[in-house]
Amino acid sequence: MSTYEPWPSGCTPFEEELTDAMNNFADSTNAPAFDTVGMVHRTRRRRTGLIAGFAAALIVAGGGTALASMTGASQTSVTPAATTVDHDRTTLLLGGVTKEPIAIDLTGMNLEMAKAPLLKAQLKLGTVTEVSIPGCKPTSVVEVSPHSPKIVSEGDTVNVKLCAG
Repeated sequence: MSTYEPWPSGCTPFEEELTDAMNNFADSTNAPAFDTVGMVHRTRRRRTGLIAGFAAALIVAGGGTALASMTGASQTSVTPAATTVDHDRTTLLLGGVTKEPIAIDLTGMNLEMAKAPLLKAQLKLGTVTEVSIPGCKPTSVVEVSPHSPKIVSEGDTVNVKLCAG
């Protein structure tokens, strides 16, 4: 069948030539080729370069801070570092047989502030004692008993230790 013979479907010669031209064009066009491996390597190199640049900037900034603190240390007196409160020792886990435990963190609260979540959780306030811990905020909660990971239930008694200052 030549390109000018009518098709059994009744196409005109123009339609047949148009179809042939489109088929020839579609068959001659090359599919785009992507260098995925090269793209991944370039991306990794750029990312590594950025991370190395940020790390270098942090090191330079940290070195400058260390130098400044060393020269300033000879001029001023050194103050003792403040102790940090262990959040596990100031956190209650309120739970029951059927419900998931809920954490109640009393860190840094004074006794009056700590009473509100205890009452809301229907817990009883037991003994309140003051302990001397250097660097803590006076009258703040530094420990509760029982504390996490032990689970307390409604109606249990909770003992509180406050910072004496």
